[in-house]
Amino acid sequence: MSNALALAAVTAVLQSYLNAVYNNPSSVLGSVSVTAIAPDLIQGGIAGGGNAPLQVNIFLHQVTLNAAWRNIEMPTLAPDGQTRIANQPLALDLHYLLTAYAPEDSQAEALLGLGVFFLHQNPMIARADIASALAALPPSYPAPFATALGLSGLADQVEMIKITPATLGREEIAWLWTALKADYRPTFPFQVSVVLIQPQNPVFAALPVLQRIIEAKPLSPIPTLTEADPPNKQPVACLGDTVTVQGAFLNGTSAVRLVNPQQGLQSDITAITNATNVSFKFGIPNPVLPSPQLHPTDLPAGVYVVSAKVASDGDTVDTNGVALAIAPKIDASWAPGTIPSGLNVSVSVPCAPYLRPGQAVQLLIGSQAAPADTFDTPTNSPSFTFANLTATATPVPVRLRVDGIDSPIIDMTAKPPKFTGPSVQVT
Repeated sequence: MSNALALAAVTAVLQSYLNAVYNNPSSVLGSVSVTAIAPDLIQGGIAGGGNAPLQVNIFLHQVTLNAAWRNIEMPTLAPDGQTRIANQPLALDLHYLLTAYAPEDSQAEALLGLGVFFLHQNPMIARADIASALAALPPSYPAPFATALGLSGLADQVEMIKITPATLGREEIAWLWTALKADYRPTFPFQVSVVLIQPQNPVFAALPVLQRIIEAKPLSPIPTLTEADPPNKQPVACLGDTVTVQGAFLNGTSAVRLVNPQQGLQSDITAITNATNVSFKFGIPNPVLPSPQLHPTDLPAGVYVVSAKVASDGDTVDTNGVALAIAPKIDASWAPGTIPSGLNVSVSVPCAPYLRPGQAVQLLIGSQAAPADTFDTPTNSPSFTFANLTATATPVPVRLRVDGIDSPIIDMTAKPPKFTGPSVQVT
């Protein structure tokens, strides 16, 4: 998710885009100044008539809540009105004016036409383009501000940034330009959606459910997957685990495909074992060691969609997808025993697989959570700073949460299930 600087980051990206369009070496208009300021600040600069420069300005004139996202998350606070249980994202739509300024005949129309056509051809801004634009901002953005915009998280938010035309009636345009205290110029209104701003406040994190009772297993006459079961009745799998896939008409399964939509990763696994008509098994690869860098076959923690390729009547059929969570795992060597309580307590935890920049990482000690300190390169030893770590009467379980997936801390083979894994006492 993005932070509060995402609004400024969107404007900076649009300005970078338009600057590349207007100042293309093949442009017939010559040098064009692309700004992002209020129209009344430009008013005095165009009083010189023919000496005024060509200028295009983008102006954010309104910010509204996004209707589709405003109720997407659970309530922020528990019924007591004090306990924070979620950081609900603030979803915003940004409303812009693209305005052209020129001293000569038809130049303003040419400037506006180029800008409108460019926005029409690029209705969605790619994540890589956002990152590139924020990494090379013009000198008008001072160094501290430019650096902060690059860390806004705009390129990593769940929703893509989309540009759509807007419509303003004559009365709306008249009221708007009257309020701006500037003379009207050729203008194109458009909307940018959606910017997701999410706070990183610590939240109360409940322990996971020990046992689920009800389950449904529908069957289908075509090759179908119904579930992917990690070993030892665990709700999540770890690197190196063997996963059992249940379904129907699975004879002839030749490969499994794992897709992580959030990371944009895809991995095909051809080592299929114990294949029957209703199930088969495959192993999740261990990370390639000992290289400290990410390997193309390494699978990060997160939620994956598992599908299978099944030979049927001479053709290869792709089945439906079922969810499989690959969890992070705290290294067994980490056993501090106790951790001191207090303000701004720093804790480092070795883990696998490597954490990637942009992943949402938290450490949970009992029900106390802290986000990971910022890291710009893949790491397997993240650090966490607890703003106010309070003491515990007994040792409590420790979990590493990556993109919403917790490291396993329950022995599901015990009857009844019990908590296991790393634990510490806060003294």
